Amino acid sequence: MQKQKPVKIVLGITGNIGSGKSTVARMFKTKDAFLIDADLFARRLLNKDRGIYQKIIKSFGRAILERNKISRKRLAKVVFADKARLFRLNKILHPVLIREIKSRIRNCDKSLIILDAALILETGLEKVIDKLVVVNAGKSRSIERKSKNKRFTRQDILSRMKSQIPQSEKLRFADFIIDNSGNIGKTRKQVSGIKRALAR
Repeated sequence: MQKQKPVKIVLGITGNIGSGKSTVARMFKTKDAFLIDADLFARRLLNKDRGIYQKIIKSFGRAILERNKISRKRLAKVVFADKARLFRLNKILHPVLIREIKSRIRNCDKSLIILDAALILETGLEKVIDKLVVVNAGKSRSIERKSKNKRFTRQDILSRMKSQIPQSEKLRFADFIIDNSGNIGKTRKQVSGIKRALAR
């Protein structure tokens, strides 16, 4: 008798910049779960996919390069200051990124797949997930948290927030909401509660 494949659940985890969504995503990781980090894929694409590398240089110029590699910091300064340029970058990156994510989901044999992506709703990736977790920390807490990373100024953070669907809108689509404005212990308890709900 052929062994039945385990039921596969794709859990999307999203939240605006500074919400702590990637920290939460890692809390769901177990030996039976596979984590897809969309931001990590995007970083790799910038410098490892020659086709994308060339398209980005052609679109934004060589000023975004640092030692012949695309500087994410320089590129961000260009695109987050201009919606049309951000749209152009997304048009280059997103089709390849979405195709890669869908392929990984399709070929994964784990019972739980965790998709950690800030732009699940913005890119239509909600169609490939079963449940959506929105991590919420409130605007001021998110800014405070992200400001600890010296690469980001307050203006950088606000520019990125403006480029994303408002957090209040994302909450409307959530199957689960995690309040990540408190301590790590409270967040872990909420993650445990969602794990129990998914196991039912």
